[in-house]
Amino acid sequence: MQKTVIVCVTNDLSTDQRVHKTCLTLQKCGYWVIEIGRILPESLPLERPYFVLRKKLKFRKGPLFYAEYNIRLFFYLLFTKVDLIFANDLDTLPAAFLASKLRNKRLIYDTHEYFTETPELIHRPFTQAVWKAFENFIFPKLTDIITVNDSIAKLYGDKYNKILHVSRNIPSKKNIKSKITKLDIGIPQSTKIILYQGAVNVGRGLEWILEAMPLIENTILLIIGNGDIRQKLQTQTKKLKIEEKVIFLGAIETNRLQEYTLLADIGLCLLEAKGLSYYYSLPNRVFDYIKAGVPILASRFPEIANIVETYKTGILIEHYEPSYLAEVINKMLISEKDIASFEKAVKELCWENEEKVLLGVVKK
Repeated sequence: MQKTVIVCVTNDLSTDQRVHKTCLTLQKCGYWVIEIGRILPESLPLERPYFVLRKKLKFRKGPLFYAEYNIRLFFYLLFTKVDLIFANDLDTLPAAFLASKLRNKRLIYDTHEYFTETPELIHRPFTQAVWKAFENFIFPKLTDIITVNDSIAKLYGDKYNKILHVSRNIPSKKNIKSKITKLDIGIPQSTKIILYQGAVNVGRGLEWILEAMPLIENTILLIIGNGDIRQKLQTQTKKLKIEEKVIFLGAIETNRLQEYTLLADIGLCLLEAKGLSYYYSLPNRVFDYIKAGVPILASRFPEIANIVETYKTGILIEHYEPSYLAEVINKMLISEKDIASFEKAVKELCWENEEKVLLGVVKK
């Protein structure tokens, strides 16, 4: 009889590239995959080659959301046929861990960030303390742990005396041909595109870029994604009177996102040092830009810098004054990119290489 894995996530699944790739890899291991998350009024429709369950919850955020999600997830895991529970990030771990213990089922934990040091928690000491209590209780008892880069693996490894397996969040090497043109999103073919793709949340440097846009000619800032500060950024755009230079496209489903990435001339990965989670992060958009052959403008944070410098795929900066940003961007827009460097990076950086780590853990 085919074994079942339940993959647990707190988001709406539609833009989570890592978990989608994980599910496909678990299918390769012979599992019947159930991916469980939540659904929101604005959630995009999904087409997946595995079973997807998105629960409608009463609360959207805050302590009540996490409590409701974990309670409902726990009872689902308690009474559903399952052989392997795959928990993504600390906000799914309480329910997944308790259910795995009560049912004597294997648990794999994939931590995508240094959760207790995210910007959303570092200035909320009580909430941070609650999540740290969960982590301190559960983490030492885990046996199979995966994470997204060496720095986070070392942080957790040193703290809990654990070995973490590193599988970076890199797209597959499958080529994607874009059916989208600049004209399809209302941009003349001669206009350059500065692209940000990902969660539109605090600490992503988007406010800095908006301030620089008046100094950048014949260029559009394209923001793909939704998040907590989207409305704030739209208000800032109006105050700066640059509405004609900024497009907020909203969330794009994972399978279509790369088509839009291919249109860009510069890809943004600017982060503020708001906690260790951001400082040691390695966002998947870095690899999305590389796959699309898009030069990267990025913060000089350790993991990001390692990739950009190793493969010569962009520019690293450490300060973000509008005039300086505009100067760097204007130079990038007229510079020839090193095509050979991108070809080398694309060949070496692919999910087909990274998933070997995940396959090893699952088949252990």
